[in-house]
Amino acid sequence: MSTTETPSLFNNLESLSTQELLVGMNSVDQTVPQAVAKALPQIEALVDATVARLGSGGRLFYIGAGTSGRLGILDASECPPTFGVPHGVVIGLIAGGDTAIRKAVENAEDDAEKAWQDLLAYDITNQDIVVGIAASGRTPYVIGGLEQARRHGLATGCIVCNAGSAVAAVAEYPVEVVTGPEFVTGSTRLKAGTAQKLVLNMITTATFIRLGRVRGNKMVDMQLSNAKLVDRGERMLMDELQISQPEAAELLRQHGSVRAALVARQ
Repeated sequence: MSTTETPSLFNNLESLSTQELLVGMNSVDQTVPQAVAKALPQIEALVDATVARLGSGGRLFYIGAGTSGRLGILDASECPPTFGVPHGVVIGLIAGGDTAIRKAVENAEDDAEKAWQDLLAYDITNQDIVVGIAASGRTPYVIGGLEQARRHGLATGCIVCNAGSAVAAVAEYPVEVVTGPEFVTGSTRLKAGTAQKLVLNMITTATFIRLGRVRGNKMVDMQLSNAKLVDRGERMLMDELQISQPEAAELLRQHGSVRAALVARQ
């Protein structure tokens, strides 16, 4: 039995108070960063492979089912506003298609052929990298997609939460974050999902920092798509250039981005 399916360390949950439930969940959640820390060498290898592909004009694809698929889509969707990259650079695909983002699609994850078909719709090439996300490490949709991707010469990685899984076996750059039993037995949207989110944060953040999309510690390429982000951009310019807010606002208005404004003044 995979460790994510082993019985919870807690029992009789229905008899616990709200406080006891929250304290129990919080106590097991604290083990997640420790599990991620053990996988840092694997994450480093995957990030370096991703930097190489994206730096050469390739793309990063996530494939997954259920919670894992949704987390990939979430990470992909946050890259354009955060780092100013085009929407087609990081792409998340979920078994069952976009309908499955909000509502489970029965048996979609059991189709071992569909992920490759989904990837082909994006004219995928061997310049791209495909990362499978599967807490269990045994999702047919993910296994099939990685097998085909590797067969066609693409770089492949994965994020799984069990050791020695079938998904990890077919990935060139596997990341295994062994999170152990869930608070509610088998509910991998909990610890496993948290671990996957942490690793996804690391992959794209480290990749785009390495590719020059962050300056100092600031998101100088972020999209100025709302008042909060415009205000953040103004504060970046005020800090970097030691200018007033009205001057920063005018620079942003003229140049349209923090990076462009900085380049114009330096």
